[in-house]
Amino acid sequence: MLGVQGTLLPKTIGNGLKGLVQANEAERLRLAVAGARQAIFDWTIADDMVVWDGAHAVLAGHVDIARLHTGKGLCGWMSEKGREKLLGLVNEHNPPEPGFELEFETASLPSEWFELRAVRLVNSAGKTERVAGVIRAVTEQKQMVTRLTYLAAYDELTGHLNRTRLREELTRAIAQASANQKHCAYFVASIDKLAVINETYGFDAADEVIVATGRKLSETLRAGDAIGRTAGNKFGIVLSECGEQEMASVAERLRAALRADVIQTGAGKVSATISIGAVWLPAHGCTSQEAMLHAEQALEAAKASGRNGFVVYKRSSQKETMRRRLVTIADDVLEALDDHRLVFAYQPIVGARSRLPEHYECLLRLAHKDGSIAAAGEFIPAAETLGLVRLVDRRVLEMAVAQLYANPKVKLSINVSGTTAGDPSWLQSFITYVRENREVAERMTIELTETAALHAFEENARFVSRLRDMGCRVAIDDFGAGYTSFRNLHNLRVDMVKIDGAYVKELTASPDNQLFVRTLVDLAKNFRLETVAEWVDSENDAQLLNKFGVDYFQGYWFGKPDMAPHWPAAKPN
Repeated sequence: MLGVQGTLLPKTIGNGLKGLVQANEAERLRLAVAGARQAIFDWTIADDMVVWDGAHAVLAGHVDIARLHTGKGLCGWMSEKGREKLLGLVNEHNPPEPGFELEFETASLPSEWFELRAVRLVNSAGKTERVAGVIRAVTEQKQMVTRLTYLAAYDELTGHLNRTRLREELTRAIAQASANQKHCAYFVASIDKLAVINETYGFDAADEVIVATGRKLSETLRAGDAIGRTAGNKFGIVLSECGEQEMASVAERLRAALRADVIQTGAGKVSATISIGAVWLPAHGCTSQEAMLHAEQALEAAKASGRNGFVVYKRSSQKETMRRRLVTIADDVLEALDDHRLVFAYQPIVGARSRLPEHYECLLRLAHKDGSIAAAGEFIPAAETLGLVRLVDRRVLEMAVAQLYANPKVKLSINVSGTTAGDPSWLQSFITYVRENREVAERMTIELTETAALHAFEENARFVSRLRDMGCRVAIDDFGAGYTSFRNLHNLRVDMVKIDGAYVKELTASPDNQLFVRTLVDLAKNFRLETVAEWVDSENDAQLLNKFGVDYFQGYWFGKPDMAPHWPAAKPN
């Protein structure tokens, strides 16, 4: 057979379209298969000979092609499992379908994966006389699927369960305990002062501390227990069987495991401790959502007393009222997502000189079934507490992209919550969605809060860089609230800072705020960053901000959030 990559392909391409027209049907077929990076084979069973077309182009570097000219050699290239499956298909009597496909792993090390698609030609007795088909390398695709499957259940950094899988384990443990009239427990352990470790030793050292903490905790648990990473510095632990009096001793063992030895990192030795919040189940939580919420409440109490604390959740009327309110809000958010009742109110951001809208900030609202509207502050904190904010942020992105397509002359900015900004897998999905809608990316600004951007600095620096490479602009919201250095912002490569409205409101009456804002603006200009002043509510404040050199204004003086703005129409084609 003609070697497609060696002779036919260059010749046909050299002749251009005319060459394609003149090529006979078999040659065009070979050309298409070669373009798909597939090798054609024809295996006659009687003499065990295999004839190849395109094997050198597709399989060279993977296997000695000379081995593959017999069926025995082809099968010997495969792992035992792949070989048995192929021979089983070939030896099948009167197969119901002539075509078949299989993925096989090679017997060589390092092993590779290939996909084989073929047809069986049988004689009158129902036995296969000939097998013809194609083979292509699928190692990269197989590794990608394996990786995605792994990340669907496990945390990439620590290798422990992710929050979703841990919650499934917790649900199972509660159900089993209830059915058997026994008890289990859920702990949430938080590494104390991880932000200080970040600042002192660097982010790589902090990651090493997280990994070492997870390992030490895991080594302390029993075989039937489960551990997962639920947030940046937090681990959730499911104790499958646990009496109420045992909880304190288990917590002490876990804390002692961290106190016993310092953690060796690339930046030096680090001493770490953990604080633990715990809840006894199902007595104080009938669902995984309740259990996680109660454990977080106990953790907050443990951290309030300092480092290395431990608190067990105790039901109180005040906390129970708060819990019910959080659960109710969570249900409202989930229903709103299903019913598409999350909507935007758009607030204009105007040029300081032109006083005309340059772009609009998308402010999230929840439309209740009774027609009332809830501002983001009424439901986002609960969504963050209960782990729903990732779903909300994804919907926000989808809604903004849809509006940008519908209004090609409008520029929009959207917010990414602090919880989401610390989730590497979510950030990757965000990047992927923006890439899929790259044609509108240049009209989109992504706003990160100052504290969230610096919480996972290196991850967010990569996130910002990739957004800007696709044409998005990136702004730091509420700047000034965290007293972050401008050098950090410069390293993040953001385009814009939005000055915290607390320093702008009634600016003309506060000399201290005037000094602070003027200093921020001067520093921003030195780093070539644009500035937006929030909460501009008077002409006097606007004139003063303009004098300071602020680039944009946002506030009620220039426009309240509007759910049905009058945007400029697109020019007709």
